[in-house]
Amino acid sequence: MLSFEITFMDFLLEHQERHGRTYHFLILMNSILNAAKRIQHYYLTGALHGNLGLSGCLNVQGERVMKLDEIANAVVKHYLARSGRVIYAVSEEEEDIIPMNASGRYFVYYDPMDGSSNIPHNLPVGFLFGIAKRNLEGPEDGHLRAGQDYIAAGMFVIPTGTFTIALKEAGCWRFNIDETMNYVKPTRMKLPDDPKTWELSFNSAHRDYFANGVREWLEENEKKYQFRYLGALAGDFHRILTNGGMFLYPAIVNHPDPKKNYPQGKLRLMYEAAVVSFMCHEAGGEAVDEDGRPILSIRPENLHQRTALYLGSKPLVEEIREKLNTRKNIR
Repeated sequence: MLSFEITFMDFLLEHQERHGRTYHFLILMNSILNAAKRIQHYYLTGALHGNLGLSGCLNVQGERVMKLDEIANAVVKHYLARSGRVIYAVSEEEEDIIPMNASGRYFVYYDPMDGSSNIPHNLPVGFLFGIAKRNLEGPEDGHLRAGQDYIAAGMFVIPTGTFTIALKEAGCWRFNIDETMNYVKPTRMKLPDDPKTWELSFNSAHRDYFANGVREWLEENEKKYQFRYLGALAGDFHRILTNGGMFLYPAIVNHPDPKKNYPQGKLRLMYEAAVVSFMCHEAGGEAVDEDGRPILSIRPENLHQRTALYLGSKPLVEEIREKLNTRKNIR
């Protein structure tokens, strides 16, 4: 007997109609889906076509760029511009704002290839995006939006075929790709309350470089939970959404080489930390920076602003926030 799953576009169309909203957002999301499918294709065939190596270039952060970084960025730019719904975009791979359509309704902040160090090993990577709406009531000044101003944020885990999106005040939802390359079967994501499933995710090799309060919290608590770390924010947060726990990317403040310290943190605020924090919030979780401030409340001062990140189940984030707010978190 035939069975038919609800597709993401079916789900979103129903959502827009139920809330009396326009189809502009539908058109934008269709372009993002098309971009994700194209990136998935290039990732799966990358080894065959020699696209898994370095491009020989550096990005705006001074990081070595993979060939697939450049390909993914070009793909996302094409589909966003083609939608006609984006006034401008911000990409991890480009130094400046990307102008698109003067009459566009949305700002899109994206990381086209999160965790690209996993590419040579054929391990999962991500495509992260956050969406904010322009001022439709009057002149638009183009200011950078805080995470709390996003209307949606999402991530694709590639090539595993999972897509998670959060809609403002409407929850966090996961979809899986089917044999027809459609994302189907919406599942509401809520961080589990049972600490038996909780995990911690962080780069343990850097623990000696964290601030004192963070190291103390880890020494007191890490043996209570399972430890998992993939090295791609999208993949690590995917697990936290399913199992609960906390993802940590603390500031680096005690490195023996001062040039390798990141006292503000290393993740980018607008298209990495704010994206997963928005999703986490809609799933019942919380996210703060090195000073214990809610990530979603931070208004960016520049396109590629960095931040530390503590993200996940509220009890754990609140515990470490207390450490962050005490004098014990000296450097």
